[in-house]
Amino acid sequence: MRDVARSVAWAGLLGLAGCTLAPHYERPMAPVAAEWTAAPAADARAGGDVGAAHAEEWDAAALGWRDFFTDPRLQRMIALALANNRDLRVAALNVLETNAQYRVQRASLFPTLNITGTQQTEKLPLDVAGSSSGSTGSSVATTTSTTSGGGSITEHYADLGVGFTSYELDVFGRIRSLTRTALETYLADEQTRRSTQLSLIAEVASAWLTVAADRALLKVTEDTLTAQIATLDLTRRLSELNEGTGLAVRQAEITVATARANLAAYQQTLAQDRNALVLLVGTPMSPDYEFSDDPALKEPPALSAGVPSKVLSQRPDVLASEHTLLGANANIGAARAAFFPSISLTGSFGTASTALAGLFKSGSQDWSFSPTITLPIFTGGQNRANLDLAKVEKRIDVAQYEKTIQTAFREVDDALAARATLDAELAADQSLLEASTEAYRLSELRFRGGIDTFLTVLDAERTLYSAQQSLVNVELSRSQNLATLYKALGGGMRESSDLR
Repeated sequence: MRDVARSVAWAGLLGLAGCTLAPHYERPMAPVAAEWTAAPAADARAGGDVGAAHAEEWDAAALGWRDFFTDPRLQRMIALALANNRDLRVAALNVLETNAQYRVQRASLFPTLNITGTQQTEKLPLDVAGSSSGSTGSSVATTTSTTSGGGSITEHYADLGVGFTSYELDVFGRIRSLTRTALETYLADEQTRRSTQLSLIAEVASAWLTVAADRALLKVTEDTLTAQIATLDLTRRLSELNEGTGLAVRQAEITVATARANLAAYQQTLAQDRNALVLLVGTPMSPDYEFSDDPALKEPPALSAGVPSKVLSQRPDVLASEHTLLGANANIGAARAAFFPSISLTGSFGTASTALAGLFKSGSQDWSFSPTITLPIFTGGQNRANLDLAKVEKRIDVAQYEKTIQTAFREVDDALAARATLDAELAADQSLLEASTEAYRLSELRFRGGIDTFLTVLDAERTLYSAQQSLVNVELSRSQNLATLYKALGGGMRESSDLR
């Protein structure tokens, strides 16, 4: 028995010492430019070379979302979404699923021990029992008691032992390669969950900002409608006093009708955008929930041109894609190991007797040890095909990893490009609004003084309304771009920053 235990121990050590046949992994080169295309413009806004200094100060991955989205009402909305959004819940459950699958696969690295007890009683005719013992080497006769009578034999057998069955020694790393694949799948799903969470935070912020903008546009339209109704009343009075024309009255009525149609359209848009926000949050939202008219988002500093590799490496979708690639690399090792012999062990140690009472008596020990080696000779090309498949799958994953990096680079670059121009657009729209407001005031005075026709007032009114709408939309775009930039740069998963 001591020799058997020593053999099992050496076999186990041999399995543990074996190396995998997976190829050496080298991270593919990022197929993107070394600098952000829009970075110089963004740096210029910050002034000179300060962009590089700011880039070192602002690490999106370490910046908690509460530190970035600082409005308390928006923070409550994001917290509700993180607790109730169903897509995020499914992503979290997927992580638990693949973690369980990984642990199932990892268990194959260790022998499975079972306690097995057997009691057997069998009655056989004499002629059948005789032919059976002759063909099996009379193994039963040495462990059974028999009673004969009526031309038959009754055999009794009891066994109790601890053993393992078909434990494969992982000499060439096949099981470890499969375990590594399962581990990388689990890690990829964990990064996918992080990516889903990060996207959810940005989407909730964007949807919340959209509803706030809808409310602002609705307010602008209501104010415009009120002003146009007042203008219509004035025009009618002037027409009754023969100081205005019927055409001016009709033109004023058209503007009022148009404003009412716009008001109805914005009411519909607001309701639909609120519904979209409720879907993201995943729970009913109070009808009287307050939205900020001026939501505060943290203004990130300008980025330097040399950050792409650092930024892209911390994005969860890029990390998930690389874990998938690592799993494909491990699959090649498992496919290569299939060409080599496999060694399986089956063994048990226990006690056997012709009766239950004799199981623990002296001399009742029994044991077995059955190593099996299997060497593939002809598989019809299956092993070669599996290896080719694993290599092709890795090449596919390499291309997908590179595409993920390119997509991430584009998202950051797009956000930086928008950031570099939206401030200028916002300043221009603010100036346009100021000029349009003054032009409308002057045109209305000139119309009341009989200097200009009502057409001049209408043009000034339309220009003012358009300028007000444009300013709200640009402010929305600017705020949403900041939320997008936070996501594109791999914003932090924590509520608050680690470093304060």
